[in-house]
Amino acid sequence: MTAEALPVELRRAIVQIARTPRLLVACDYDGTLAPITATPEQALPRPEAVGALRSLAGLHETTTAVISGRALRDLATLSRLPAEVHLVGSHGSEFDIGFVHALDDAARMLLRNVEKELEQIIADVPGAALEVKPASIAVHVRLAEHEAGRRVLESVHSGPSTWDGISTTDGKEVVELAVVQTDKGRALDTLRHQVGASAAIFLGDDVTDEKAFARLSGPDLGVKVGGEESLAQYSIPDTAEVATVLALMYEERRNWLYGEQATPIERLSMLANERSVALVTPDARLTWLCHPGPDAPAVFADLLGGTGAGHFSIKPHRNGLPLGQRYLPGTMTVETRWSRLLVTDYLEQESPSHRTDLVRVISGETEAQIVFAPRPEFGGVPVRLLPEENGLRVLGTSEPIVLRAPGVRWEIHTDGMHDTARALVHPTAEQPVVLELRCGTTDLGVHDLTEIDRRSRAGRYWSDWATTLKLPAVEPDLVSRSALTLRGLVHTDSGGVMAAATTSLPEDIGGVRNWDYRYCWIRDAAMTVRELVALGSLDEAEGYLRWLHGVLATLAGPERLHPLYTLAGGQIGAEAVIDSLPGYAGSRPVRVGNLANHQVQLDVFGPVVELVVDLAAARSELRDDDWQLVRAMAEAVTRRWSEPDHGIWEERHVPRHRVYSRVMCWVTIDRAIKLGDLYEREIPAGWHELRDAIASDVLEHGWNAEAQAYTTAYDGTDLDAASLFVGLSGLLDPQDERFQSTVTAIEAELRSGSTVYRYRRDDGLPGDEGGFHLCAAWMIEAYLLTGRRTEAQELFEQMVAAAGPTGLLPEQYDPVAERSLGNHPQAYSHIGLIRCATLLSR
Repeated sequence: MTAEALPVELRRAIVQIARTPRLLVACDYDGTLAPITATPEQALPRPEAVGALRSLAGLHETTTAVISGRALRDLATLSRLPAEVHLVGSHGSEFDIGFVHALDDAARMLLRNVEKELEQIIADVPGAALEVKPASIAVHVRLAEHEAGRRVLESVHSGPSTWDGISTTDGKEVVELAVVQTDKGRALDTLRHQVGASAAIFLGDDVTDEKAFARLSGPDLGVKVGGEESLAQYSIPDTAEVATVLALMYEERRNWLYGEQATPIERLSMLANERSVALVTPDARLTWLCHPGPDAPAVFADLLGGTGAGHFSIKPHRNGLPLGQRYLPGTMTVETRWSRLLVTDYLEQESPSHRTDLVRVISGETEAQIVFAPRPEFGGVPVRLLPEENGLRVLGTSEPIVLRAPGVRWEIHTDGMHDTARALVHPTAEQPVVLELRCGTTDLGVHDLTEIDRRSRAGRYWSDWATTLKLPAVEPDLVSRSALTLRGLVHTDSGGVMAAATTSLPEDIGGVRNWDYRYCWIRDAAMTVRELVALGSLDEAEGYLRWLHGVLATLAGPERLHPLYTLAGGQIGAEAVIDSLPGYAGSRPVRVGNLANHQVQLDVFGPVVELVVDLAAARSELRDDDWQLVRAMAEAVTRRWSEPDHGIWEERHVPRHRVYSRVMCWVTIDRAIKLGDLYEREIPAGWHELRDAIASDVLEHGWNAEAQAYTTAYDGTDLDAASLFVGLSGLLDPQDERFQSTVTAIEAELRSGSTVYRYRRDDGLPGDEGGFHLCAAWMIEAYLLTGRRTEAQELFEQMVAAAGPTGLLPEQYDPVAERSLGNHPQAYSHIGLIRCATLLSR
């Protein structure tokens, strides 16, 4: 029997409960896993049900159990269930992980007396039998003549069932008397507590199973086998469908937990226009898209939840592996090629601000298969797809979404909660198939411009901009792609700049170091647009400074600046977990929001002042509002520089007096003084003395004689790659022995082959992480400043080799597993690549 034969509402419920963080799957034995038989010894479980239970038990955060009225020994012998499946016998008085109830002398005596009484009751009744268990005795009358059996049960109920200390459980032609208080509901609760289940499903057929159904609540699911009235929400006719339910549960949970083989992070390509981003896999699957903005909930979250979390896929109908993927030179348009098929993807460049419009063009000479499975709100709302003459309407969402696809004939399938559309198309060289995803509108009409004109317009926007860049001699093509990537992370409407295009791509596969980077960090954004200024593009920096002025206007003072804000410049909501998504390659939790919003990070002011310095040099003038911004940053440092903080890495420990933060406070004042002198602005009293005081403080307290290095903070010997800035910033002469010793110490402890780790200390979080491309870039710069050019070139070449086939870099690299980690593409990584290429070109 296939899953489609199950009721739609039950399929929907299975899909939902399969996505719970910790799942308990429990069921009865007789009449559920095994058919009812004339003699209990012949009740063998259905092999397909056993297989599904075993498979479920092998999944992460999934527990399976059989709760039966049979004695545990008999249950284990008869069922032959694998060890992965927990067994609970005697309605919950026996667990395979230990006999729960140790009987005292009184209980043992009571059990013996019950046995003697029951032996007398059934003595003259052929077919009636006793089943003696460690804490109970069951009276079976299934094989007895009906009236005789009924009289036996009446005698039991009027006799020993009324004794003090006896717990009675009635079943189909069986009654069980226990000398402990237990039932299947309590057994289910015990299991739930032991495994910490966030939801449970229970399947059963007997009246004894009603005690378990009565304990279900909230996201739990009860399934009754047979047609009798029940407390369970759903019913199925027989044990054959039990196997179908368990098999569907396994498929849904496996797909939710692991999805298909996770695409290596660096192989994902980013689409961008001025206000939206999307990610495409190497086989043309749209795996990530948020709407109405990059920091909004996802419409397609395949990246973090597999295909069940939403995807938009195009591939040859007869399979075939893609030959390659590339950006059209100088653009953010991506082409994916197969032998006889080409898919071209781009985001519309001049769509209205409330719209996200993605165009997918299928051309070639072979039949192509399309799967359209939108899952808005991270898959949290039911979705229906309504076919119309020119495409599909997505129903049930707060934001209107349509897919214009004239001439495409769709087949709509449902999993009970979401619809998925599939189609086969036959593109030709003369007539490609054009699919237009339009988020934020109900319009399925013809666009004013042809697709060719829109593709050309989108390409020109990027290529015209790229031709204005002043590229270094070293790796100019890769630097150009890095610059385009940084530009793609800029939200032109607001001026805000994303730190990365994604949330929750893991720093440790399977671990919890998964953060949301789709926001505008004061520091990261300043560093991003400063690197674009160095390449000759100023508009992004000016837009960001306008954004920052707007944020400062909402504060009582610049020292109250938060580390990060939304792209629109607003406060970020509380950090939350999307439990319905299993995470990239099973790495949970998936987070939205970021607790770093509430941290103290005193290094953020320095990068802003450095940006103003470089922008003023590029314009040959210092504007008054920018000088006021510099003064505000210096004012914040004046008030707070001596405080401990959480630092650039946003550790969730108590604040420390960090070397990097103090250095950047010094940078703030030092660059402000130099900027004022250069452009003949009045230098406030006390700035010179403050600069000297901060420098003295760092040089005295940041140096650790035991480590022979400038360490992370004043209170320990642990090292941090960010402490390289004591020399990179100019606070300490790079030729000073203390800086050279710091470079050597950090190299010895934090460099591993092609990468450099941030630190090796316990930061309060479980698991490991990869090395940071940005830290490797700092090490390259430190090598150059200390006369080690050959080593700088070698490390840079290794950094370049870590880039994906379309030139993108995520946050980190694991040199042991040789794989990329972290959110993608990451501004920090491309900033480092551009700066190192520029320095090596000199």
